[in-house]
Amino acid sequence: MRTRRKLLLALAMTLVAAGLVVPAIRPAYAASLTEVTSFGDNPGRMRMHVYVPDNRPARPATVVAMHGCGGSGPGFYSGSEFASLADRYGFIVIYPSATQQAGFGNCFDVWSDAAKRRGGGSDPVSIVSMVRHVQQQYAADPDRVYATGSSSGGMMTNHMLALYPDLFKAGAAFMGVPYNCFANAADFPPTSSQCTGGAMNRTPQQWGDAVRQAYPGYSGPRPRVQLWHGTNDTLVPYSLLTETIEQWTNVFGLSQTPTSTDTPQANWNRRRYADTSGTVQVEAYSIQGAGHSLPSSGMAASAIQFFGLTDPTTPPPTTPPPTTPPPTTPPPTTPPPTTPPPAPGACGVTVAINAWNTGLTENITVTNTGTTAVNGWSLVFTLPSGQTITSGWNASYSPSSGQVTAKNVAYNAGIPANGSVTIGFQATHSGNTAKPSAVTLNGASCAVS
Repeated sequence: MRTRRKLLLALAMTLVAAGLVVPAIRPAYAASLTEVTSFGDNPGRMRMHVYVPDNRPARPATVVAMHGCGGSGPGFYSGSEFASLADRYGFIVIYPSATQQAGFGNCFDVWSDAAKRRGGGSDPVSIVSMVRHVQQQYAADPDRVYATGSSSGGMMTNHMLALYPDLFKAGAAFMGVPYNCFANAADFPPTSSQCTGGAMNRTPQQWGDAVRQAYPGYSGPRPRVQLWHGTNDTLVPYSLLTETIEQWTNVFGLSQTPTSTDTPQANWNRRRYADTSGTVQVEAYSIQGAGHSLPSSGMAASAIQFFGLTDPTTPPPTTPPPTTPPPTTPPPTTPPPTTPPPAPGACGVTVAINAWNTGLTENITVTNTGTTAVNGWSLVFTLPSGQTITSGWNASYSPSSGQVTAKNVAYNAGIPANGSVTIGFQATHSGNTAKPSAVTLNGASCAVS
């Protein structure tokens, strides 16, 4: 199929050169992450990557998926489930990469005066340019645009819903904060912030007024909001979930008392706030025992369902099944021999640490520099003395100190040759904030930078 696409593209380019077709012919898109280097006004100096599934409707929906501090668009692509869900349901995913340096590094700007004004500049304007580019390039549906993100990306999700309610249909914020929680650049990063210091408490009216002032005079429909937070989050306190609920329920004119509560999965406590027509405008998940480690398995799918992108009545186009079913073969009486895993290949590890007082966060990007794809991985490393992991994301960690083994989760088990995956954790330390040592991937030694 890929060879056929290349041949068709080559033929189209030949016809263009011959003057037989107009140069505006659109190429056939491959389902891979692609960087877009020119997408319009970019005051935030951001990078843009886009994932366009092969099978999609004529006017696909768009999901903007935003990483946490210290992360990147490609890292969030490989470390979350949104791309695989895009393959299944036919929507386009934009992965912005923030470049703002404010203590943590690569955080989305939700603090500057420019970022708080609609059309004022900085990251929000860059993100709007990305959405407009996708609408022009891929005929994406302007009435089905959604925002989601983790940590800093969750903060920006609430931010974009407040500034551009006419652009976004809904949003899902993981471990975010209310819009306008950060007073200014001096109140950032979260580790030294009044916003995330654990004592932020405004009235619902004050929070709601902040959103209304973001786009004065706007009287159109507001995007629906889904919120996620771990009860043991010590980086972005769990108490901020309540403040964010107060903000959005006030914007919608809803009671602070949920219209329903349930537990859709073990340790997932959900509160729903519906309007008089029964439409759930605000939905909030408390994840019992979770730290700063969302989204984990299944949560992205819940967000996509909340957006309405899993409607079985409007699936993306698929290849029709064969007219006759293939013959079935009875199972063998003895199991077939299993194929041994590929021999471990070379790997490279890049570590980014953001430390404060007695805590730190660490993002680890693991690159498979071998020639064979890795299917299922264990990253073993030794933490410096005095460091203890308190929570993590994109992997399971055991034990919490000393020689630690990080194992893949369901959605990031594969690392293609020359591909990478980003994981991370939050830890306490007693003064030693050095990088881990003796790092191996499936037994192969990794160079650490």
